[in-house]
Amino acid sequence: MALTPETLARHELNGLPVRVVDSDDAGRVGTEGRVVVETTNTLRVETRADGESRVVTVPKSGSTFEFAITDDAAGDEKSLGTASKLADTQPGDDYPSPDCAGEDVAYVTVDGSRLLSRPARRTETSGDSPWQ
Repeated sequence: MALTPETLARHELNGLPVRVVDSDDAGRVGTEGRVVVETTNTLRVETRADGESRVVTVPKSGSTFEFAITDDAAGDEKSLGTASKLADTQPGDDYPSPDCAGEDVAYVTVDGSRLLSRPARRTETSGDSPWQ
């Protein structure tokens, strides 16, 4: 199954660029980077600032995430993207510029509650996964 905006919630999220667009904790809004670990209840996002890297844990519950699906991740079957929810903020090194939505990047906004499950169960037992 191709990675598209419609099927994002059923795919592996590790390695995808992500940005927190809404959260119960206002301090997490705007956190951006790459997903390095996904657990049942959290996403661990590697952020980079001033040449240093750190991993921030963001709970899925109470958060809304914006994933950037690039052509590399999506392949040829990616549908057109949407406008970035945080288009007025400056993207970081690991998050594509919102100016290129619909060309090389599709921005997909997902409520974290849709992702609350074991990643293996969500990705391997639905659809046409060869690992069922």
